[in-house]
Amino acid sequence: MINEDEAKRAKQWIDDAVQNGAEVKVGGERESTILMPTIMTNVKKNMKIIAEEVFAPIVSVIPFHTEEEAVQRSNDSIYGLQAGVFTKDINRAMRVADRLEMGGVWINEISTYRQDNHPYGGVKQSGVGREGVKYAIEDMTEMKFIGMKIDQG
Repeated sequence: MINEDEAKRAKQWIDDAVQNGAEVKVGGERESTILMPTIMTNVKKNMKIIAEEVFAPIVSVIPFHTEEEAVQRSNDSIYGLQAGVFTKDINRAMRVADRLEMGGVWINEISTYRQDNHPYGGVKQSGVGREGVKYAIEDMTEMKFIGMKIDQG
């Protein structure tokens, strides 16, 4: 983690979830700034571990029965940075990607893959604007309009 306070915070979120019925299947331990990759189950939608952006190596496994249920659960958040859709069915992948309220959707890939030539950013409360070469150039450019009327006389 970036510092020990952030590692402590993430560990506290894990502990809070466990106290409220979640289970740690793998990981969940912290040593200084290192938080072991953690897989959790039996999480509830009001737990910080899934209701807020944890920014830690933690994944919550949430079963679903239908595609619609999976999309609805994903969209039922105030955040929307990135998502991944894993399937062999390209039609399903595109249908789900289109319906997810996210800044970016990866198909059969995780969202940590980055290229500076594509826009990266979120929707809802997952940030404002986009990162990437085009957006960096725009951010570092001071635009100025100059209008002129030329005397025709």
